[in-house]
Amino acid sequence: MIPSERGGWWHAYVCPTHGVELDHVDLLTGHFPAEGAPCRYGCRLDTPAVRGAWTVLAHQACAADLLRMARGGEDITPQLEEYASLYATGGADPEPWMLGGVLFQQALTEAIWAVTIARAAWAMPTRSTAVAGLLDALASAAGRARGKLLAEGKFTSNYVAWLDAAGYLCSRDPEWLEGEHGLYEHLLAATYDDGWQWEASTYYHSFVLRAAVLATEGLSVPAKVAERMHSMAGVLTNLRFGPHLAALHDGPYSRVPYDAELAELAEFPAPPARLGVTVYEHAGYAVLRSAELLAIVDFGPHGGSHGHRDKLALYLYGQDAWQPDPGQVPYGHQGWRRYYASTAAHPAFRIDDSEQAECSGRLVSADSKSVVVACDTAYPGVTARRQVTLHNDGQLTDELVVECNEPYKITAQLRPAVPVSVRGTTSYWDKSLVGSHVGPAEFLLRPGPGPADDPQRVADQVDWSAYDATSATFRSTYRAIPEVQACS
Repeated sequence: MIPSERGGWWHAYVCPTHGVELDHVDLLTGHFPAEGAPCRYGCRLDTPAVRGAWTVLAHQACAADLLRMARGGEDITPQLEEYASLYATGGADPEPWMLGGVLFQQALTEAIWAVTIARAAWAMPTRSTAVAGLLDALASAAGRARGKLLAEGKFTSNYVAWLDAAGYLCSRDPEWLEGEHGLYEHLLAATYDDGWQWEASTYYHSFVLRAAVLATEGLSVPAKVAERMHSMAGVLTNLRFGPHLAALHDGPYSRVPYDAELAELAEFPAPPARLGVTVYEHAGYAVLRSAELLAIVDFGPHGGSHGHRDKLALYLYGQDAWQPDPGQVPYGHQGWRRYYASTAAHPAFRIDDSEQAECSGRLVSADSKSVVVACDTAYPGVTARRQVTLHNDGQLTDELVVECNEPYKITAQLRPAVPVSVRGTTSYWDKSLVGSHVGPAEFLLRPGPGPADDPQRVADQVDWSAYDATSATFRSTYRAIPEVQACS
């Protein structure tokens, strides 16, 4: 059953007490849960914002189900005509900062929904006059929304990818792909030659690529665009180790709907992951990869990182997500959102327990085994330099050097997502990684929030500190334990 209400902002589908996304329930019933939307910790929420967010998810779920039905040979004309009637009854009431839609508060979520609706409609052999009118109205709405973005000089916004995709799939007008502000030009403008989408967020990167893949399904695209999409897919391959995809900068650390979205990209051709060192200088990541582990060093621009103050952070993946980017909660929870963007949440460096400034780092050098990055502007009068090296024996060494113009408390932070025990100068990471550490004396192990899929999960955190120091050098060596040995 199709909800009779208009959609709100899906990021409001979050528990204010626990910071977790609320459970996805009753989405195909057409009716908001009678007792409220449940949280995994037992809360039940029923507010206008939560209802609006649930309605977004319900409309998206209905569209996906209609696509499944149409591809299975069922006639979905009655449901699409119901949507046509609902769409024609007026507009949603967006927040002042939003690019508003008609059926949805946000034009972006409306475009994502329209892509699925259009695919469902075209999966049927014929379309009624009302259904054709719905598709025309959706294409017109996408055009109006894109026009507003263009007027504001925001052609590279990730919104444009979905607006172009919706416009093309609803109208089948090739101008939405090939025109001056079409999807092909957008992809080339919004990505670097190495394939990274300019925001340097895994989530928004896959978000834009997914829009392009769905819009061009079955089409022959220009060679330069195909090459760029291939490179975009390669970025994701290079950031994945086993089941773990790094949630760099504002992506969800773990979210079932996101896993389903990534699955839509699974069959898209991608180059294999690269062993050794790969530097994405514009985005600001160095990726070091061996058969045993994946390390990512973050030195990129603040503005392209959705506000995360995490310069020179070091992320580690292997059999487990040992020290991952912690991800981000739904944006509707301001408190936890701020925490997961903060320096404290990341395996970066900190001075006097204060926040890094909004800043960028820089690449000093890189070769096939090692990378050196630095940052001079995270704190006044403080310079930090990090060198990470892969060795032929499978070990990874990390050296972080921080120098200050006056005495401070200097801290290197470890932020594991797995249980860690420490004995002297050795750390044991859930029986699958061993770290040896040389540096300042205080190695403080304490509980803290885990990754952003569940802020209530308690994780081990390590603050490795030198006090009243003008310089400190933190050296670590990591060795992955073979799976057979780890399980014994």
